[in-house]
Amino acid sequence: MNELIPQNLRFLAQKCAFPLYLVGGSVRDFLAGFPLRGADFDLASPASDEAFARAAEACGFTVRAVYPATGTVKIEDAAGIGYEYTRFRSDKYVRGIHTPTEIFFTEDIALDARRRDFCANAVYYDIAADRFADPLGGMKDIRKRILRTVAPAEKVFGEDGLRLLRLARIAAQTGFSPDRACLAGAQKNCALIRDIVPERVFHELDLLLHADEKHGGADGPYRGLAILRETGVLPHILPELAAGDHMAQRADFHAYDVLEHSFRCVRYAPDSIRWAALLHDVGKPYCMLRDGNFHAHPEEGARLAEEIMTRLKAPVRLTAETKTLVALHMRDFDLKMRESKVRREIVRAYPLLEKLFALRQADFSACKDNLSPAPSVLKWRRILSEMTAEGVPFTLAMLAVNGRDMAAIGLKGEAIGQALAALQDYCVADGRRNAREPLLARAKRDFATPLFE
Repeated sequence: MNELIPQNLRFLAQKCAFPLYLVGGSVRDFLAGFPLRGADFDLASPASDEAFARAAEACGFTVRAVYPATGTVKIEDAAGIGYEYTRFRSDKYVRGIHTPTEIFFTEDIALDARRRDFCANAVYYDIAADRFADPLGGMKDIRKRILRTVAPAEKVFGEDGLRLLRLARIAAQTGFSPDRACLAGAQKNCALIRDIVPERVFHELDLLLHADEKHGGADGPYRGLAILRETGVLPHILPELAAGDHMAQRADFHAYDVLEHSFRCVRYAPDSIRWAALLHDVGKPYCMLRDGNFHAHPEEGARLAEEIMTRLKAPVRLTAETKTLVALHMRDFDLKMRESKVRREIVRAYPLLEKLFALRQADFSACKDNLSPAPSVLKWRRILSEMTAEGVPFTLAMLAVNGRDMAAIGLKGEAIGQALAALQDYCVADGRRNAREPLLARAKRDFATPLFE
């Protein structure tokens, strides 16, 4: 493992008057045969935070923060890569609260190991000595690809509700399976996830939904979501989504219930649209309960998706994008929309068009695990190709005239935007109309009136 560790970390370990260990995901991933990433290097030793900080500074690292209460030090190398160090310790928790209420520093590596979550994450690598320390048998778990808690599972999950999400996320990232005791302990403590702040919930869910980015497992996100359902965590964090569990759909089109279909949509979706894939049908249970059908579920789903993402304090841009994709995902799914209408819809969705196509394909594939091209995507791509060849202005910036041209014919304020939007719509029907002089003539004829003054 030593040759995979950055040279500056190896140099630091050699200069330290105490053994410096890597612990956690980096060691687990190396032993499992996964690629390593520098950001995942977590450091630990029995030395105090002050001693480590001095050693790091002497070796050219910048100390960014020191937290004496937890024995934690954050450092950064010359390339801007950050690492976190934590002194060996033992923690006490109040049930369900993520932050320990008491911390006891120790030189016993086994005690430090028992404050962690899973034995697979409690294998230590002594960088200078080039050897592993395995106080809890984590190496055997890694070989067997299992997740076993460092103490009785009910205690581990009862101490820290965030571990409920970590279980699903790590399973998604690694392909490891929780053992029976681990699942049972999570199930007994599933309600404790309510004590975790929304930002942490979103962070773990986001890592879960993009788990295949880490180790290349295409089924990773699906596996993680299935564990959230199996442990009973899902209804506590995403009750709107969980409402689709066991809700049947039309058998002629769907092989799965609403929730399973949503999970499979994530399975088939590229990483850029995973949130939209997860929430694309979140409106179905509410439409069914209200009206007895799913007819308005994209609109209801868009509203709920925005509520969910806002509640989880997701980034504003991601929230807006997810809402829009959910709202648009069923447009012309039945292929009954006129091409003139499709053209306008394409322009409306243009900034997110490729993501919309990806969502529609994932949705189609998830119905019956059908990997053939989605008919609506084929239709819209054909029309898009025709529009592109014609020179259709998909944005106002692509229009052959601009605001200055509208001002030159006497338009002001909102009238300029109204005129440009109308001219763009005129060109959407036939892209060959997008020519400067004819558009200027049309603008003078149709818009240079008192209505636009």
